[in-house]
Amino acid sequence: MSPLPRRVLRALERFHAARPWDHNAHFHRWTLRQLPGRVGSALDVGCGTGDLARLLALRAQRVHGIDADPGITARARELTPAAAPVTYTAADAPAGLGERSYDVITCVAAVHHLPFTEALSAFREHLAPGGTLVIVGLARARTPVDHLLGIVSIPLNVVLALLKSRGRPVPRPVSMTAPTRPADLSFTEIAREARAVLPGVRLRRRLLWRYTLVWRRP
Repeated sequence: MSPLPRRVLRALERFHAARPWDHNAHFHRWTLRQLPGRVGSALDVGCGTGDLARLLALRAQRVHGIDADPGITARARELTPAAAPVTYTAADAPAGLGERSYDVITCVAAVHHLPFTEALSAFREHLAPGGTLVIVGLARARTPVDHLLGIVSIPLNVVLALLKSRGRPVPRPVSMTAPTRPADLSFTEIAREARAVLPGVRLRRRLLWRYTLVWRRP
């Protein structure tokens, strides 16, 4: 499928530079809908500034967020009320998951930075029986379906940017200082690996250049 003309891409870049918004936060409420009503403990891997961790605290008795970027976890602590049952650690996943098990593990737009199969195995081992794993991830576009979803996402992205900014330029969100990288696995490769590690897992391609994965440990 042919790419968009360069001048169109430049126009889109200028538009979104003036009206940035958090694509990942768009999936936070969806993430909550995948969870039981109340849980004891939750872990958010790649927690960033803690937006999802604070939402998880509405459903969990205690929440722990980890992120590889010490600066971003420090900012997460600043933004989190002292009374909230949320803690943060600057640590690399999956090695930094520790030994505790959790009723819920979430990972939004971070798993493509990790060794994928190793990360899924670690998430599985740290889930308590009956626990829920929810991943919102990025995949490398390789198939016609991938490219079609990407093209459809462009006008949706523009509409959401206008709605969230109410048509006005807005400040750029706080970003990570740690190095980032694009996804290198296709959705087909992700699905194959996930099904081998997490029998019964549910995966779905999504708009806005994301896919979702939900698994409940027996």
